[in-house]
Amino acid sequence: MTMLVDIASWILFCVGGAFVFIGGLGALRMPNFYTRIHAASLTDSMGTILIILAIVLQAGWSLAALKLLTILGFLM
Repeated sequence: MTMLVDIASWILFCVGGAFVFIGGLGALRMPNFYTRIHAASLTDSMGTILIILAIVLQAGWSLAALKLLTILGFLM
């Protein structure tokens, strides 16, 4: 069971990191200020959500996971 949790968390880490990277790349490539903000905000929010979910999976059922889920709720 722990191996499945590790695999799921690594998948979430990688996908979240890809979203953050694509958002940074979009911020560099877009032509004006408003499209840069739009590209970066959408992908960075999704990347942050996925990375926090991956950390929650790694933390297990603990007070740290509850705090991370609270932060995730505020982020949404």
